[in-house]
Amino acid sequence: MADPVGDGLVTSLARPAGNITGTTFVGPELVSKRLQLLKEIIPGLSRVAALWHPHAYSERTMANMSKEIESAARTLGIQLQFVPADSPGEVANAFSTIIKERPDAFILMPSPMLFGEFRRILAFAANNRLPAMYQARELVEAGGLMSYGANLNELFRSAAPFVRKILDGANPSDIPIEQPTKFELVINLKTAKELGLTITREVLLITDEVIE
Repeated sequence: MADPVGDGLVTSLARPAGNITGTTFVGPELVSKRLQLLKEIIPGLSRVAALWHPHAYSERTMANMSKEIESAARTLGIQLQFVPADSPGEVANAFSTIIKERPDAFILMPSPMLFGEFRRILAFAANNRLPAMYQARELVEAGGLMSYGANLNELFRSAAPFVRKILDGANPSDIPIEQPTKFELVINLKTAKELGLTITREVLLITDEVIE
């Protein structure tokens, strides 16, 4: 979950109470940073489609996420359009809507369901020469343009100590919920070149990993 406290799952991150602990990493505030980074590498970016799964997380989390990116779009002077897909069967229609709207780029909003459709989404972006921002490096490694977010492999590894503590007798309510301390920007230079984009030195300096 993005906000386990706000969504009422736990009392606090430090002392969750109940029978829940773990990691949290979605973060509604990250979507605005992704939009900002997308604008930095695309000169004259003015229209962006946000491919999103409206029920990916709780109603509160989704509302906060949409407010964050709408606010960022206004600040950056970007016209933003949400394009919903509530199931894998709706993804093709979402693609058609994006093509019809003719955006300069699109951003993939956080969603386990949409992450599972990443090969279709990457093929759509490539076939239509659309720059896109993703939330996980795995999509950039598979040919996507860029991503900004927590390293999922590191998060998976960080779950092991939770399991060990609980198996050793610790109460989940006493194990603080962890948040990532680092978010990484990953850019695929080969994809950027295919899209006719030049990644500036300024952007490269803040990039954590460049895929060539």
